[in-house]
Amino acid sequence: MNSQKEAKGARVVASEPMPEAEGTGGQAKFAREHVTATSGDVVETQIAKLREQFPEVFVEGAIDFDKLRATLGAAAEPGPGRFHFSWAGKSDAVSLLQTPSRATLIPCPEESINFDTTGNIFIEGDNLEVLKLLFKPYFGRVRLIYIDPPYNTGQDFVYPDDYADPLKTYLQLTGQVDSEGNLLTSNPETSGRYHSTWLSMMYPRLFLARQLLSEHGAIFVSIDDHEVHHLRILMNEIFGEENFIAAVIWQKVFGPKNTAMHFSEDHDYVLIYARDAETWRPSLLPRDEEALARYENPDNDPRDVWSSSDMTARNYYADAQYEVKAPGGKIYTPSRGNYWRVNHVKFAELDADNRIWWGADRNSMPRLKRFLSEVKQGVVPQTLWKFDDVGHTQEAKKELLKYVQYESTDNVLDTVKPTRLLKRMLQIATVPAERNLVVDFFAGSCSTAHAVLAQNREDGGNRRFICVQLPERLPNPESKLKDLTDVAEQRMTNVIAELRHQAAERLNLTDSKITEDLGMKVFKLGSPNIQQWQPELDHDEELYAQRLELFNDPLIPGWKPENVIWEVALREGFGLNTRFAARDLANGNRVYDVEDSDSGQKFIICLDDQIRADLSKNCELTSETLFVCRDMALDDSAAANLALQCRLKTI
Repeated sequence: MNSQKEAKGARVVASEPMPEAEGTGGQAKFAREHVTATSGDVVETQIAKLREQFPEVFVEGAIDFDKLRATLGAAAEPGPGRFHFSWAGKSDAVSLLQTPSRATLIPCPEESINFDTTGNIFIEGDNLEVLKLLFKPYFGRVRLIYIDPPYNTGQDFVYPDDYADPLKTYLQLTGQVDSEGNLLTSNPETSGRYHSTWLSMMYPRLFLARQLLSEHGAIFVSIDDHEVHHLRILMNEIFGEENFIAAVIWQKVFGPKNTAMHFSEDHDYVLIYARDAETWRPSLLPRDEEALARYENPDNDPRDVWSSSDMTARNYYADAQYEVKAPGGKIYTPSRGNYWRVNHVKFAELDADNRIWWGADRNSMPRLKRFLSEVKQGVVPQTLWKFDDVGHTQEAKKELLKYVQYESTDNVLDTVKPTRLLKRMLQIATVPAERNLVVDFFAGSCSTAHAVLAQNREDGGNRRFICVQLPERLPNPESKLKDLTDVAEQRMTNVIAELRHQAAERLNLTDSKITEDLGMKVFKLGSPNIQQWQPELDHDEELYAQRLELFNDPLIPGWKPENVIWEVALREGFGLNTRFAARDLANGNRVYDVEDSDSGQKFIICLDDQIRADLSKNCELTSETLFVCRDMALDDSAAANLALQCRLKTI
């Protein structure tokens, strides 16, 4: 039992309040916070928002719902027969959303391209766990989210969630724990909860997606007829129906399917919601050659090319009923039921400014001249996207096969999207001059990542992507490509190689001088390096003592410094464009300087077994510096010195 006492003693020392610092007269104390072992807490964030808006409804740290109802007045009254949307399993989906992830992201430099410099990210893993990990570092930072989720046809649904332990389920099903590595099951209609299971899968993912969007951000979701009606109601609940922007129809095929039993399904939908419709505005689309061809200058007007539009409309008002006389002498009035768009005074002003076109013979029905230089520098997006403009499914398949060599392509290619479709979304919802972040957490073969790089090349933009994909097994076990993430990585490797070659050839540059971000940093979802304390239920004293002794240092056996640093960075809200470098101090300790290159926030971490008391003399620390080290590495003297000079957190 001595080991138990020693273990308990060590644990108590780590958790007891630290003694008062010497020389402070008992006025100042030092303490050490612990690095959290899970991702950001969605519930805490929502409560913080509520506290900020309604501090008066909090009593002793808890929400007083009676006060909240009184504050909101009639808006908080449910009323009889109020509309609401529910399904079997919704409460479980909410619980799953509210459970922080204990997973981490493991860097894979060997599978990456320009790991140390690129801002583009590809993550292999279950997207719900990944979204929870991204929640804190990317809250409110994403300009565009595009997802192409399973359409719930009964064959392609591979995301049922384990409400008890999502990470354990993921690790088992991807072969990281269980040797079988079986894929998640499909969602056949005979399961009895065909729609409910799909909605439970979508709810927490869409909720977290909304948290990532910036004030000017928007989400675009591809869907077909099977679930579009349910998805629309679900997104109304999560994003607010006032933030619905449009339901775009994408013409996905160029010919009818003669094998269809009833109708040939020629289109899919793209549902668009803004984070805040009051502030979100679409970018105008560039005019194509056909649109530009409508502008001419037959009268050699010095204001350059123009097109003409009808001067009449069906809007009645008293001053719009008058006659006009053409220069050739002919008299015109609007046709029955129509009226002039402007009153006679304004008409005369336009005519005097040569803004009325009377035809080549100067005797035709008047039309209004609209000069290209004076109209909007682009075209307002429409809700019908034809395949001529944005591509179709066959184009998408050919595009993928150009970059991926796979023996059996049927299952891989069923739902792939053309890059022209995704480039249209990028043109509408991102700004080339800004470092807009684009996220796709149902990435498939990485069409979105491909489109981001292609659109950047086209308009000189510097957009970045984060793509997430489950390693879904492929049907051909003999192929070198074992799962869908292999397809995605091969596609992006070949796309990047092609773009690099084109850039070097066009600009006559060596490969090392290309300034475009043509890289991809790969991470994989995995078990944490920092173990969580989980007390044994059987209360076996010897086992309990062993676990206490183990948790004197919660880092897993065989841990690697870079993996621990990435885990701590994510827990502290640092993004995946974080950089770090080792620094050996004169006192013998090694520290790592860590900086998020996007936000500029920094911390210093030391993973040595012992922090020497003179570390602060050899490492530039201020009261604003976040310093992280292992709890076991500190004695009281070192802890006291550090806590007085910096923000101290321990593992």
